[in-house]
Amino acid sequence: MIRYRPPAPPKSPYITIEGMRVLEREQKALWPKRREVVVHLSAAAAEGDRSENAEYIYRKKELRELDRRIRYLQKRLPELIAVSEKPQTAERVFFGAYIELENEDDNFSVYRIVGPDELDHGKNYISIDSPLAKALMKKMLGDEVTVEVPSGRTIYVINHISY
Repeated sequence: MIRYRPPAPPKSPYITIEGMRVLEREQKALWPKRREVVVHLSAAAAEGDRSENAEYIYRKKELRELDRRIRYLQKRLPELIAVSEKPQTAERVFFGAYIELENEDDNFSVYRIVGPDELDHGKNYISIDSPLAKALMKKMLGDEVTVEVPSGRTIYVINHISY
C-alpha cells in the first residue's frame, strides 16, 4: 500500500556567492563522472546475464543517483538568488550573518545563516528555513530569542553579529 506524503514546502531561493560556486562546480564535475559510469555500465552489461551481475546492478544504481542529482541541480540553480551585498547595519541579523549566541547555561555557539542548499554542519551553518534562523532574523545585538526545539523552549542571547 502506498502512503500519501504531502509535498515538502518550497525551500528559500537564497544562497551565498560561495555556495553558488560550490554547486556550479559540483554540476560541472558530475558530467565527466557520469560518462565514466556509463562506460563501466556498458562493459558490465556486455558480460551477459544482468539479473545476477553485481557490477551491472551497482552501476545502474550509481547512474540513477548521478542523474537524480544532475536533474536537481539543473532545476534548482536557475531559481537561486545569490546574495552578495552586506546589510547597511551589522547590528541586525540578516542572511549570511555569523551570530554568536549564549544559551541559558552560559554555553556559547556560533552559527552562520545560509541557504538550504549549502548546509555544512561541520561549519555550524544553519538554513534560513530552520526555526532558529527564523527566530533570529531581524533581531538586534543583545536581544533575547526564544526558540521551540523538540526538548522544549530554549532562550538565546545574541552576543555578536558579523558578516
